[in-house]
Amino acid sequence: MTRAVVAPSYGGPEVLTIVDVDPGRPGPGQVLLEVRAAGVNPADWKTYSGVWGTDPARLPLRLGFEATGVVVDAGPGDHGVRVGDEVLTPADGAYADRVLVRAADVVAKPPSLDWAAAGGLLLTGATAAHTVEATGVAAGDTVLVHGASGGVGAMVVQLVLERGARVIGTARRSRLDAVAELGAVPVEYGPGLADRVRALAPDGVQAAVDTAGTDEALDVSVELVADRARVATIAAFARGGELGIQVLGNGPGADPGTAVRAAARPRLAELAGTGRLRVRVAATFPLADVAEAHRLGMAGGATGKIVLLP
Repeated sequence: MTRAVVAPSYGGPEVLTIVDVDPGRPGPGQVLLEVRAAGVNPADWKTYSGVWGTDPARLPLRLGFEATGVVVDAGPGDHGVRVGDEVLTPADGAYADRVLVRAADVVAKPPSLDWAAAGGLLLTGATAAHTVEATGVAAGDTVLVHGASGGVGAMVVQLVLERGARVIGTARRSRLDAVAELGAVPVEYGPGLADRVRALAPDGVQAAVDTAGTDEALDVSVELVADRARVATIAAFARGGELGIQVLGNGPGADPGTAVRAAARPRLAELAGTGRLRVRVAATFPLADVAEAHRLGMAGGATGKIVLLP
């Protein structure tokens, strides 16, 4: 048996419960992972808060979408993963001591990457890689990134810079230094944002990525970027569709980018392992304090990733 976090009902973080479950034995194409760290993401609380529906047939809900750890058992077949391998992987039900995952999904954990950072890399990193690919970022572009100090936003900034483009990143005043540390030109959001960006980009803005989901982010993006195909949002699904920009992710009508995100994982691990991609870990919590971890994330008080350490 192993501990796992479940939501037996819909509601706030107070519904989260730790239960004992049988992780099962890995079948063909599967491995059993001993979880050392699991990333906390907005998708986790959207799952049980009602944002994505309240179908009682789905209860109880297992939580968590990304993990890192050590392979402790492997199913039959030559799938290239061995017991003892340290890996990163997407994982349904990652908030657990042990979890079954697809062997085809795992990538090797770089030895230089600590467990907490590894646990927070793949979901935000793959989401960011999807936005950069979808908007066609190229060397010499100026790219506007909304929510540049957040988990996904910070990844977008770094991946855009890796392509040789320039980044103007929006954030609240208290987080402007954090944006500058990533190598972006920071700009405070709020009234007059479009004019402030124009002053920083006299040659124009070629692409924009919205990770904040605010009307301001969308309005400024479509005002400044001539080609709406080069504007993407991962948060404002309904309005993004109305504006004719790219809507990416798991929301209604969005492009999930499954193949793009899967292809990005080895490259993300390589960049993180060599220090060219930083995972900012804002806070870590033991599995027993999962509700507190979610409250911190929902309050928007963390600059970087929140990670559970089972």
